[in-house]
Amino acid sequence: MNDFYCEQALSGNTHIQKVFESDNVLAFHHTRPFYPVHIVVIPKYHVDSLLSVGDDLLIELVDVVRRVATTILEEHGACRVLTNLGEYQESKHLHWHLAFGDPL
Repeated sequence: MNDFYCEQALSGNTHIQKVFESDNVLAFHHTRPFYPVHIVVIPKYHVDSLLSVGDDLLIELVDVVRRVATTILEEHGACRVLTNLGEYQESKHLHWHLAFGDPL
């Protein structure tokens, strides 16, 4: 299974810089950013994708995405919000990328 988030970020095998954490959701700076500001929001337990997430967790995840996006928007004037499915989803763990700036 290709799941960086369970295997590395959540296990503590890779150092992460947290932005927000609750019992179910974690937001942190991307470990290999593609943008000058690049934050990832994930559930703290394995969920395959947006298509398999339960409603309660989805509401909590979207709330965190909204909070982090608001902060990026206030600080930088813009924010990208992106999630992927299927072959586009490199790590098979539900995650959102929140980003600002031109690709690095």
